Amino acid sequence: MIQQRAFGRTGHMSTCTIFGAAAFGRVTQDEADRTMEVLLDYGVNHIDTANSYGESEKRLGPWTGRYRDRFFLATKTEERTYAKAKEHLHRSLDLLKTDHVDLWQMHVLVQPDQWEIAMGPGGALEAFIEAKEQGLVRFLGITGHYTVVSWMHKRSLERYDFDSVLLPYNYAMMQNPTYQADFAALMEICEARNVAVQTIKSCTRGPWQTEQHTAATWYEPFTEQADIDSAVHWVLRNPRVFLNTPGDIHLLPKVLDAAARFDPAAPADDLDERMASLEPSPLFL
Repeated sequence: MIQQRAFGRTGHMSTCTIFGAAAFGRVTQDEADRTMEVLLDYGVNHIDTANSYGESEKRLGPWTGRYRDRFFLATKTEERTYAKAKEHLHRSLDLLKTDHVDLWQMHVLVQPDQWEIAMGPGGALEAFIEAKEQGLVRFLGITGHYTVVSWMHKRSLERYDFDSVLLPYNYAMMQNPTYQADFAALMEICEARNVAVQTIKSCTRGPWQTEQHTAATWYEPFTEQADIDSAVHWVLRNPRVFLNTPGDIHLLPKVLDAAARFDPAAPADDLDERMASLEPSPLFL
């Protein structure tokens, strides 16, 4: 089984490996059903999806509708206005067959102009606060990509006391001194406020170098179990973060296997050396 950690101040003990349900964007219901059985076998109790993830919410619906109490359920919207964000939420609730989600997140909130709309009058933040007051969502969060994400998340946390953040975190990204410093500054704020920190892109080898992609991820992932072990354990050795799994159902069992074998008490001195030997490339410069 996979270790659990307190998901910030929410009161929920989430598996330190969260199911990144972008993996359900282009799969059949049968494939989704088999994958959900695998997740249950490993004890995964936290699902992270988004209205923009293709068929994901639809595929999750039969499970989140019938087994709602088994999962901490998170979804996202990229809409920036009150009206459109509210519409997105109700669409998500319908597809997920539930009357509430545990965590609703502003997705990829890194562009300054979009931030101003979302956080301003008539912006998505008003829909988020209203939804929480109405009991449609329990907690609120923000997500983002790119090297500016930590700085933008700090700005968002100054504007509103969000319960969680989500951003890239892997060996290659953390070799960028600026990104490393910004990430550390964000972590300091999150630790002080007990804000949950979700991380993505753990198993990234680098940008695709060929036109033919062999995985559903939009980057080239590690595929060998030993390499995935190194990448997953490198992330999980940080006790303050969660690892959101890659968006490919065929990689998922290997990632879950690596997470299940992670031992927080084991020496981690060689993880940096092992990751360096794999020569991963950062997705964002």
